Amino acid sequence: MKGRILVAGFATRHVAQSAALAGYEVCAVDHFCDQDLYWYTRDRMPFRDLDDLPGTVDRMCRRYSFDLVIATSGAEDLTFPAPLCGTPRERVGRFLDKMEMQRFFEDLEVPVPRIAADGEYPVMAKPRRGAGGWRNAVLHDAGEEKRWASLYPDVPYIRQQVADGIPASVCCVANGDKARAIAVNEQILRENGTSAFGFSGSVTPFDHPACAGMIALAEKIAASSGCTGTLGIDFVIGRDTPRVIEVNPRFQGTLDTVEAAYACNLFRFHVSACAGILPEAPQAQQYAARRILFADRDLTLEADLKALAPVVSDIPWPGTFFEEEQAIVSVSGTGRTRGEALAALDKNISSVRQYIR
Repeated sequence: MKGRILVAGFATRHVAQSAALAGYEVCAVDHFCDQDLYWYTRDRMPFRDLDDLPGTVDRMCRRYSFDLVIATSGAEDLTFPAPLCGTPRERVGRFLDKMEMQRFFEDLEVPVPRIAADGEYPVMAKPRRGAGGWRNAVLHDAGEEKRWASLYPDVPYIRQQVADGIPASVCCVANGDKARAIAVNEQILRENGTSAFGFSGSVTPFDHPACAGMIALAEKIAASSGCTGTLGIDFVIGRDTPRVIEVNPRFQGTLDTVEAAYACNLFRFHVSACAGILPEAPQAQQYAARRILFADRDLTLEADLKALAPVVSDIPWPGTFFEEEQAIVSVSGTGRTRGEALAALDKNISSVRQYIR
């Protein structure tokens, strides 16, 4: 083993899996503690709310000594009693606040949707903190804005020009002042319900004429960010030019499709970048697609989905209760073309849905 690491955050399975396959002994602090997290970890501890995360991390660190700590979503600005492998806490803060991120983009003079004026509609409303886009919404008038804001009382938010187009992202690794783009991903969003802009999957690689421009912008942003390790740059591809939406200073939800498409290990790239060494950009070997399935009603999953692996990941335990719109499981598909990968994904989703009743 190369060493013992702690992966901490709201969802860690994808990172724990990559780290284990890279030869590390892994422990995790995770909200879900799904079945397949157990497959890749020596030990793991669950937590209920993000307020409970620091205390759970402390308990895990009293149980074991760690060579490295990896912070995923929700843990980026924590202080750890072991060496952090990733973007330092003093640099990550501005990318956890969407208003500070907006100022960073404007100072860097990259194309970004502008902040909307008071009384201007329609607007994209986003809580200043939070990942995944689950609370984002397009608001068309003052009444809609009042109703949306009442759902999240006392939560500061920004009002941004609506950026129409295709959602995409670039996975990068950076060493603090230089960056390398690894993959361009097509992002899949929910597109309906109260979380229409929530991330729900990806297709890698993404074939689009704007990809070269996105790669150039992403490497400029990542190199200027001061981030170290893996990070993702989100875009929307409109009619004219890609516009930058966010920097995600952590492992991204696209990790599974990037590794499957490029036959690479992002955890190795991450550790090397944190040591100052950037990898050569890998070449795609196939297309990979992944989609998160959500509950269409309140339900209890009685079936055990583990026999469907590796088609499924983030595998819940039999008897788990899910509220309507809560994520149940991830499903994947691969192929020689985008069409083949999506066809395999659809076939696998149909198979999985037979067990969700």
